[in-house]
Amino acid sequence: MPGTPSRKREHVELCIGEDVRFRGKTNGFEEWEFEHCALPELHFRDIDTSTDFLGKRLSFPFLITGMTGGYAGAEAINRALAETAEEEGVALGVGSMRQALESDAHLASFAVARKAAPTIPILANLGAAEVAKMRDASAAQRLVDLVEADALAVHLNPLQEFLQPEGNPSFAGVLDGIARLVAELGVPVVVKEVGAGISAGVATRLHESGVRCIDVAGAGGTSWAGVELLRRTGGHEPSPAFWDWGIRTADALDAISGLALPGLRLIASGGISDGVMIAKSLAMGASLAGAARPLLLRLDRDGRDGLRASLRSWKNDLQGVMFLTGAKSIEALRATPIHRVTRSTSE
Repeated sequence: MPGTPSRKREHVELCIGEDVRFRGKTNGFEEWEFEHCALPELHFRDIDTSTDFLGKRLSFPFLITGMTGGYAGAEAINRALAETAEEEGVALGVGSMRQALESDAHLASFAVARKAAPTIPILANLGAAEVAKMRDASAAQRLVDLVEADALAVHLNPLQEFLQPEGNPSFAGVLDGIARLVAELGVPVVVKEVGAGISAGVATRLHESGVRCIDVAGAGGTSWAGVELLRRTGGHEPSPAFWDWGIRTADALDAISGLALPGLRLIASGGISDGVMIAKSLAMGASLAGAARPLLLRLDRDGRDGLRASLRSWKNDLQGVMFLTGAKSIEALRATPIHRVTRSTSE
């Protein structure tokens, strides 16, 4: 079985070189629409897209979600992501830091994020299976300190671990481990999926354990099940039905936001590919939206200029939706009605 660095390299190469999107499922945002306001009564230039996240100001409510780190070549990717995130005033997550617990070989691939982005919110990242094994928060705190992170993202990926040839589908004790980190870690804990979504029931259990920020990371974008199915050679051949397994992003967001859990902030990721989706997610209860693979593809194709152009385009889209709904601020947009619509089969 390949080690962690080679596996992480394979993940990036597959995400760039193969079509690993969901095949028969969207993220669901096409089923939601704003009501057009023909009298917005504001100037486009006066619209304020800024917001606060983890005690820092963002130019618009967006997070470049964790992608990579922990192998030769990842440092250049994370540096480019961090430099651009700093320039554009958005938050950044690093990829899973399991490798940093196993070896000191590629610590710079994670540490570069804070060096290149001194002022933005940065999230460290650790998998649920590792959290379940921890008896205290000391190892997680070392990862937080390595990237001078403002929060630790704990990713829940049971589907990926089940399908991964060298996976670790050992999830007993994860909730207790998360509760321990919430109580002991020096920064907030953000719990996220990786593309299969978080249900209302799981969100409730996380909230009861003290978690106050959840990234629903729903189905409809990158299928990590698909990535792992492409990596498999020999052994058991799982059903291709797992490629499209998961709760759509919009459905997860709609269900969890309806729970009214005190103090809970939501991040919407999973198939986010423009500023209109960002706007819809905010109106449906999210505080922030996030994306990874579309930005990785743009970076690979067009470099930092292309990545910068994508972020600016998405921000402009968001501002356009705000103008067309009469929302002068992010707070006003989050209070703007959005409705589920029924499409005819002929459309």
